[in-house]
Amino acid sequence: MRVSENIYNMHIDDGAPSHPGGSNNFFVGDPKKEMVLIDTGDYQREWTKSILDYYTDLGSPRIIGILITHGHSDHIGGLDRLQEKFKCPVFCHPELSGKLKMLLGDQEAVKNLSHFQKLSVADIELQVLFTPGHEIDHVCYYLKSDSVMFTGDSVLGASSTSVRHLSSYLSSLKLIASYPHETVCPAHGPVVPPPRGSGLVEWQLNHRLKREEQILDVLRKGFSTASTITSEIYPRDLSDNLRFTAQRNVETHLEKLVEDDVLSQEESVYYFTGS
Repeated sequence: MRVSENIYNMHIDDGAPSHPGGSNNFFVGDPKKEMVLIDTGDYQREWTKSILDYYTDLGSPRIIGILITHGHSDHIGGLDRLQEKFKCPVFCHPELSGKLKMLLGDQEAVKNLSHFQKLSVADIELQVLFTPGHEIDHVCYYLKSDSVMFTGDSVLGASSTSVRHLSSYLSSLKLIASYPHETVCPAHGPVVPPPRGSGLVEWQLNHRLKREEQILDVLRKGFSTASTITSEIYPRDLSDNLRFTAQRNVETHLEKLVEDDVLSQEESVYYFTGS
């Protein structure tokens, strides 16, 4: 699917419960000149084949780089095969470079990105944004010419995402929102076009802040563990896989509230420190 003048999306319905709406790998640039690929999907050969088939449909353009959003397996699973095919450098957050060098067995193929760096491809420019929260090594890419933000797993198209460190994540959402964009290209779920795309990041930010208020309300009622708080906030019929993610999100909120000195913690039980 062509998203905009310079963006092409290889969408795959991978069937993962945690990926409602499927997954995306983006080719960015001009098929007649040069392009970059954002992420390489999961380890299944069928996923890699889908990327290569799409690449062929684009006319087998020259790939000058593979850009990684973060190091989860469903984003670097086919990296070794695709880098061998394209014979191009791989760009990633410095926190991830050691892992990718081991994966590829090539010290020179992996290039460290820097915060706010600009990458040129064909006649356009992608800006690098370090966006920790979902993971410490997470990177988003901004394409001003097309008013598009590639959000990786920081903002998904059909659900909220899992978060490792909430304070960092909220700061990252504020940073992403500060770059005017009309379309969100997430790693999972549908591409979100205008007009919804321009407000999706702000919506996710507000969603997190409202979730924190929900958790505080449940704590005031006397619930004091992540498990019981999750059961009070989320639907009872939530699947086991999604319940695990939901509880992990609750835990990140509780960890942030401890960092903010709103709560204290004894083992797995949380208590208000003040009023």
